[in-house]
Amino acid sequence: MTRWTTTRVLAALLLWLVMALPQAAHAAQARVITTPKGFKVWFVEDHTVPIIAMNYAFRGGAAQDPADKRGLAHFLSAMLDEGAGELDSAAFQERMEELAFSMSHSAGQDWFSGSFRTLAKNRVESFRLLALALQKPRFDAQPLERVRRQLLVSLKSREEDPDRQAWKAFRQALFGKHPYALEAEGTEQGIAAITAEDLRSLHKRLFAQDNLIITAAGAISEQELAQLVDATFGALPEKSAMPPTKVPAMPQQAREIVIRRSIPQTIIIMGHEGLLRNDPDFIPAFVVNHILGGGGFGSRLMEEVREKNGLAYSVYSAMFAYEKAGVFFAQASTRNDQARRALELMKRQIRDVAENGVSEQELEEAKKYLIGSWPLRFDSTTRIASVLMAFRQQGLGIDYIRKRNDLMRAVTVEDARRAARRLLKPGRLQVVLYGAPTGNGKTQN
Repeated sequence: MTRWTTTRVLAALLLWLVMALPQAAHAAQARVITTPKGFKVWFVEDHTVPIIAMNYAFRGGAAQDPADKRGLAHFLSAMLDEGAGELDSAAFQERMEELAFSMSHSAGQDWFSGSFRTLAKNRVESFRLLALALQKPRFDAQPLERVRRQLLVSLKSREEDPDRQAWKAFRQALFGKHPYALEAEGTEQGIAAITAEDLRSLHKRLFAQDNLIITAAGAISEQELAQLVDATFGALPEKSAMPPTKVPAMPQQAREIVIRRSIPQTIIIMGHEGLLRNDPDFIPAFVVNHILGGGGFGSRLMEEVREKNGLAYSVYSAMFAYEKAGVFFAQASTRNDQARRALELMKRQIRDVAENGVSEQELEEAKKYLIGSWPLRFDSTTRIASVLMAFRQQGLGIDYIRKRNDLMRAVTVEDARRAARRLLKPGRLQVVLYGAPTGNGKTQN
């Protein structure tokens, strides 16, 4: 089956599947509600299933961790279900189980994010418990030390994970001493140094109303959601005290770094500065990346490296946007004695797309697939709230759900070729080879 036949079959299958997704239609009805206390919530009311999902995020995260306490925001994210208000850790966990509701938190570089899910019938008490966690976390000594041990064990395991170490080296190559180069999970020294007072201080500086965004979906009325949101977040400080993140200076010259390890395969990661999410060429560049390596089977990288030459099980490219920097990258893993060949094939495809763009046929097939698969992102209440949050964090308007496919349809070959030239810079590629590849390159022990 050719690349284009495969793509057409997948696109047809996706179009058939989305007819069974009523949530997609609900997502298109997303609206902004303003609560009595002034919070603006992106909301989709959907009573298909008796579930309420809410996502929330505070601007500020691991990029603002103190240099001597890396991992502070991550530590905070792990402590918010370890007791709050009058409930110690055990009592809080027991109450969560009784209510059958869940909440989780994570610290990225730019955002401290939370997700909340509850049965509609338990909404009042579940929201009350969430409010307690966000407003009055306890940071008691016993759970704090238990969580610290867990975080340290996790960090230790990461040191033994070749993929994570390869990505660590790649981020350092891209960002140098900027906080984006560091893992949000922190360092052993940082986690070991963090105190309960550090967590309280970050909580006070980070959890505020002016740096908060909220999305929600599910079986609840607009009026009741507004009341519960105000009760959950209305007691937080009005102003955040988090400093802004600086724009990183990224390398303009190509470089190769070989990190030699005695492992069977070499992990190849290459990339350079990409486009910010608000760049007018982001959508054409996204389509170009789908053709190059973001589309799985049928993409140029997969066909060249895997299908034709059998050098890797998986090879792909992607775009990623921090708040202050965009990144383009490509990745593969292959046998050590084949690493150089795989690397050159990947570079060749990147160079060809950068210089020559993509064909009309490639573009039309990619657009069909991307348009057809769009409704699959809204296949549940939980997913709707999560995707709306991603849109808010990226600075997109609530109408993006409806106009996104029109933006895809509007991409021309000329747009794609212009975007390819802007996105792909073969002369700036930062290449990390992690393993025991044959050949030359700057080596780190």
